Parts: sequence; structure tokens; C-alpha cells
Amino acid sequence: QVQLVESGGGLAQPGGSLRLSCEASGFTFSAYAMSWVRQAPGKGLEWVSGIYSDGTMTEYASSVKGRFTISRDNTKNTLYLQMNSLKSEDTARYYCAGPGFGTIEFDWWGQGTQVTVSS
Repeated sequence: QVQLVESGGGLAQPGGSLRLSCEASGFTFSAYAMSWVRQAPGKGLEWVSGIYSDGTMTEYASSVKGRFTISRDNTKNTLYLQMNSLKSEDTARYYCAGPGFGTIEFDWWGQGTQVTVSS
């Protein structure tokens, strides 16, 4: 069965960086576009970023564009999200999801990893 396991979350200071990882199994990872989605406390789901199956195209929500970078390593079945210049409003639980991007309706979800940005 499909499994998505996120890691790399934690506490960061404003202006700091974190790198999230998502290890995928149970499907042909290299065949599908994948996304990151987040949910801040008391708020709904927000699509953050997506990447084509071959990594040739990426998209970002306006709230993170220029600060976050999505990437993937299809040889390791792993999706990444490099988060720089973190802000308090980036505090959320981050989910790896697929297939596809630009939506919050996915068939596959990980359990999420918590990111807290605070001084």
C-alpha cells in the first residue's frame, strides 16, 4: 500500500531554515507529480508547492514563493521541501501528498511533520 513518511520538522527561529523530507513507498514514485500541503493551527489546508514527476516543473503558493524550494530524488523515492527565511506564519503541520499539485484533494497523504517558527 502507499506510504508517505515525512521527517525534518521541528522548531526554528524566524529567519531560519528547515528541510523536510518525504519517503515514499508502495507505488512508482517517479511516475507521479507530488505536493506539500500545510495546516496551520485553527486553519484549513493550504497547498504549498508541487513538482512534476520528473522534476522539470515546480509551482509554489504565493505565500512561500522565493523562500521555499521543492525537489525530489526519484532514485531514493524521496520528496523534499527546503524552507528558508521562515516566518511565524509558516508554523503548521506539513504533509506530503499526491498524486498531482495545485489542489488539496489528494488520494495519498503522509502523517505530517510539525514545523514551529518562534523566537
